[in-house]
Amino acid sequence: MTNEERRNKFNEIKLELIKARVNAAKNGSSKTREAKKIIARMFTLDKSDKNDLSKT
Repeated sequence: MTNEERRNKFNEIKLELIKARVNAAKNGSSKTREAKKIIARMFTLDKSDKNDLSKT
């Protein structure tokens, strides 16, 4: 996944998280938790990519 694709996906998931929070406030949902996990995974991948680049 390129940096551009990763940024686009991040923004997409971030908007989904906002929408999920609104829906959770209305009727409760586990989508917020899932969106947070996806964002955390993306940050982890981004950090590992940066570390790999700095080592070479």
